Amino acid sequence: MASKKRRTEAERSHILAEARRERERKLKSYRERALRMFPWVCAHCGREFSGKRLRELTVHHKDHDHDNNPLDGSNWELLCIYCHDYEHSKYLEEEWHDQAPGGGEQEPPATYRPFAGLDDLLKDKK
Repeated sequence: MASKKRRTEAERSHILAEARRERERKLKSYRERALRMFPWVCAHCGREFSGKRLRELTVHHKDHDHDNNPLDGSNWELLCIYCHDYEHSKYLEEEWHDQAPGGGEQEPPATYRPFAGLDDLLKDKK
């Protein structure tokens, strides 16, 4: 029974390793293409990268679809890890608040205006 359990664990580890290799291959392919196409500069903050720091430069999919990898790179932009996290956190916050991504007009969060008549009160004092 122990050998059967080991085989299933071995099978699981083999499947996981294969999935990781496939993911790495996929990431490497469009990452390498993006690094060849674009300058090594974060598209948001403008920070430049080279050498060992190049690993901090990530490929961001503008439409958030990781399977959409056109050969011309029109769905990509290079972002540093910090700007990339910020970009994704914007969409998470909008989902959290049930707002459509991409901005648009928003209602003010509160309707009460505590200083609405302050101008009139100050004018009377002068």
